[in-house]
Amino acid sequence: MKTIDKTVRVLDALTETNGARVAELADRLEMPNSTVHAHLAALKRHGFVRSSGDHYALGLKFLFYGGAVLYGNSEYSLLDSKVTMLAEETGERAQFITEQNGRGFYLYAETESDTAVQTDVRMGKIVDLHPTAAGKAILAHLPRERVDEIIDQYGLDAYTEHTITDRDELLAELDRIRERGYSVNDEERIPKQMAIGVPVLDKLGEVVGAFSVSGPAHRIRNEEHRARIISLLLGTANEVELNLVYQ
Repeated sequence: MKTIDKTVRVLDALTETNGARVAELADRLEMPNSTVHAHLAALKRHGFVRSSGDHYALGLKFLFYGGAVLYGNSEYSLLDSKVTMLAEETGERAQFITEQNGRGFYLYAETESDTAVQTDVRMGKIVDLHPTAAGKAILAHLPRERVDEIIDQYGLDAYTEHTITDRDELLAELDRIRERGYSVNDEERIPKQMAIGVPVLDKLGEVVGAFSVSGPAHRIRNEEHRARIISLLLGTANEVELNLVYQ
């Protein structure tokens, strides 16, 4: 198990640095050069790492597994076209996030307009749940004990001055989200950016993930634009949920 943990740490470091040399990774991870090199060599043999000279980076083998996750899950297969439609209809960036191990994973993200904001979002990006609209929509539909576990494990870090960092305040916000059917991220992860999210529930009422639409705060605050986004999100989630019932 210790060997697996070290391998994962090496992969995480390669991701964070967008590739690095053995010595750089060894310094970052506080491991001997020989240990890091042994893990890299094993990963390279299996296609998880590639190298150019003494520089190492993630390999394409991860795309094989990522594709298997997305296209081997019947629930996820319904989502790609819906995210694209939301981006086209709103002129903003749209995305779908799911939760695993208490973190949010971007499965799909799309921008179909020159006016849509380009940020750090990409497929596979991992984020905390509490500062995002989709993440809060997910938290609002998880059992309370699970929410407490996530908070205990990851905390409530402040990303901006508007991030909710108090447990009771967040729990109260989750209650409001359940009541009105959608969540709002009002400059809570990125300054001057606002997002609206809605959950997608399966036939058992368990949360599959959440759609969200995000853009400049001044634009999302426009009452007419915001109302249209909420309507589109709720309609899209409802359509996906109906499809999930009859799968």
